[in-house]
Amino acid sequence: MSAAATEPELIEVLAQHRIDASAVAAWLRPRLDAAFDGRVQLRQFQGGQSNPTYHLATNVGAWVLRKKPPGQLLPSAHAVEREFKVMRALEGSAVPVPRMLDLCEDAGVIGTPFFVMQHVPGRLMGTRFAQHGTLAERHAINDDLIRVLAELHRVDWRAAGLESFGRPERYFERQMARWGAQWEGSRTEAAPAMESLRAWLQQNLPREERATIVHGDYRLGNVLVHPTEPRLVAVLDWELATIGHPFSDLAYLCVGHHLPPEEGGFVGLDLGAQGVPSQAACVARYCQIAGCEEPADFDRYVAFSMFRLAAICAGVYKRALDGNAADQRALGFRERYLSIAQAGWSLAQQGAAPH
Repeated sequence: MSAAATEPELIEVLAQHRIDASAVAAWLRPRLDAAFDGRVQLRQFQGGQSNPTYHLATNVGAWVLRKKPPGQLLPSAHAVEREFKVMRALEGSAVPVPRMLDLCEDAGVIGTPFFVMQHVPGRLMGTRFAQHGTLAERHAINDDLIRVLAELHRVDWRAAGLESFGRPERYFERQMARWGAQWEGSRTEAAPAMESLRAWLQQNLPREERATIVHGDYRLGNVLVHPTEPRLVAVLDWELATIGHPFSDLAYLCVGHHLPPEEGGFVGLDLGAQGVPSQAACVARYCQIAGCEEPADFDRYVAFSMFRLAAICAGVYKRALDGNAADQRALGFRERYLSIAQAGWSLAQQGAAPH
């Protein structure tokens, strides 16, 4: 990320992610305006470590194509079908999402399933909370980030047609099984902090049962901010979305309060000068909007989020070793997952006491 807010960066399509533009155009033809002339200019979005994402320039507007990566994939990973389903369900809600064009589940078209959505102009403003613009702009963007999350958790997921999108019961237990398996499938070396954090969590998981739509990777880096105004215009990257406990999203948003600046966090920084709300302020503001009580053991949710994030980063690093990563910088994720695991284990060793 550059030192200032920016439009998402477009690059030439990476060799390992090349797709047939003529096949894309043929698929688009019956789905776009009759004025579509059949020409598509393909470029790839830089950044993002999971599903390759492409900008499609046509004479009838700009679109975005998101597909599964090539190669051997872990079970249930890279679920573009689920991304499409949840974003379509949220259209017209208080949660800003792009308009979905269509989903293609036929891997024969470009090699993997994919979906296409409308391109939304907007700015990338940072990784976890806004640290660009004036102090007033940062406060407004960060507050809107929390507001939109609370609005997401207020959506009636059954009425939105997501009854089969996830199982609401035993969320954290099932998540630990999933991310434990992800870690085992991605492990390339000994990582004592990761193993210690996993063992601690298995004995100290939150037991409260609540069920909402959860994004799974909710942070500033996965939203677009209006080109000129301090408000969110699109929440993106829904591949980890499911039905689960809303505090898992809130805790994940607050992971940066426990990570150093080189990992996108704020440890050691003056939060007031940065315009970043404290963890306590985030929780209080969220609960005010969501209409719920503040949790007494919130750091327990944060420790879980750090294990999960470390497992995700370990998977990115493994894909880089295998040559399937969506970003050329993925080899640097070795140090990232080890650092996050150590920070999570340090939090657990403190007893995950609320602060």
